[in-house]
Amino acid sequence: MMRRITITAVAAAMLATAALSQANEAIEDVIGSQLQAFNDRDVTTAFSFASPMIKGIFRDPGNFGMMVERGYPMVWDNRAVRFLGLREEAGMQIQTVQIEDPSGRVFTLEYIMIETPDGWQINGVQIVENDLAA
Repeated sequence: MMRRITITAVAAAMLATAALSQANEAIEDVIGSQLQAFNDRDVTTAFSFASPMIKGIFRDPGNFGMMVERGYPMVWDNRAVRFLGLREEAGMQIQTVQIEDPSGRVFTLEYIMIETPDGWQINGVQIVENDLAA
């Protein structure tokens, strides 16, 4: 009986780890795709990765692109991206990302991710550290 409980617990832990790994990959894909869309100046595609709340605030890709260009220039023009830790907080996944801008300055941002029927979407971004040595 004890052996069955242990095997069940191990199996459950392995499934949870696999699910987290899949979520992590999907989240990195969404963020990376949005960053590439900004580099390509394809704000329509970049806007498609935003959550319904973000889409409701900015209403159209043009407004969204203007906000990113002015408020997050390192996202608008990103030269290198490195994904750091992923953690859960209040039912959302928070992905920490280091982004290098064209001048070589490095910024650490936190992407707030939510899972929707359309997959993972970006529900907000905040700069947590900037101008780190590259």
